Amino acid sequence: MIHPEDAQFHEPTSADPLWGETNYFGLYVAEVPMNIGIYALFRTNVGVVTTNVSVNTRKVLMPWAADYWDAWAQTPIPESRNLLDYRLASGLHVVCSEPNKVWDVHYDDGGTLRLDFRYTALMDPFDIHDPEQDPMVAAKAAGSDFSWGHAYSGHFDQTGHFKGELELRGRRYPIDCISTMDHSWGVRQERQHTTMSWLHAHFSQDLAVHAIFDFDPAGGPAAATPLQLTHGYVLDAGQAVGLKAGHGVTDRSDYHAQRIQLTVTDAKDREWELTGTPLTTFPWQAWPGTVGHNVLARWECQGRTGYGEAMDFIGLHALTEYYSRA
Repeated sequence: MIHPEDAQFHEPTSADPLWGETNYFGLYVAEVPMNIGIYALFRTNVGVVTTNVSVNTRKVLMPWAADYWDAWAQTPIPESRNLLDYRLASGLHVVCSEPNKVWDVHYDDGGTLRLDFRYTALMDPFDIHDPEQDPMVAAKAAGSDFSWGHAYSGHFDQTGHFKGELELRGRRYPIDCISTMDHSWGVRQERQHTTMSWLHAHFSQDLAVHAIFDFDPAGGPAAATPLQLTHGYVLDAGQAVGLKAGHGVTDRSDYHAQRIQLTVTDAKDREWELTGTPLTTFPWQAWPGTVGHNVLARWECQGRTGYGEAMDFIGLHALTEYYSRA
């Protein structure tokens, strides 16, 4: 179970310099379409934080081809060591006024991009290691011990309402969407050796699907990849219902999803079928050792249309091997 104090920094389990703690907020303006990401990776044992802010409205294969991309690798963690209120040299200011419920995020680079929004949770945090919440863990299902190379030793996902405004190069965009954030803590390797498909589809405040899948990218950048469920939930009328089974296939080009077909079953034995197609593509480097092949997808589910991200993470060492073979 996630507690209010889990919104704050956690005591590292070792002196490993690769211990990391993260905040991630992913949001969008579907009508544009515009995908927005704000990420902070705190290396608390060494006193630095990696941050990046991205805005993308197109299908691009290079980070610098996006509408906006700002990445800082060595920002000092403020002396207060307060994850509930931190202001960084990169221009990012985050305040969590109600732990695990309400975050206010402000970013201003001094001229090109200004971003302000409030995130308000629509559910309790979903702990991927809690058998009371996650049927995969309760059943000890294959893949349910997934912790992404210990980076997710502590981890929750949460769906909520984002409302605010973005101003990019003088043009303003209102933000009003349902999307998903996460928070994790553990030893996060610089060389990423495991994969993860982290995705979600939001249809209204009353219905969203979030899931984490494992996949094998060894077939190369254009190969379709079967997906194996590791964790997830359906947010249905304010209640998060854990997923107990799921599978799917992602068709790809340059490892970015071109079509995603999913079938997931929740703890109430309801089956949900989803199909996602990309509106944008963006090779998001959360940190230098991995690429999250990010798409903002339009999702269809049993007559409903929704939106949400799919991010397929593959380490750089694996990518160079696969592309050299290709």
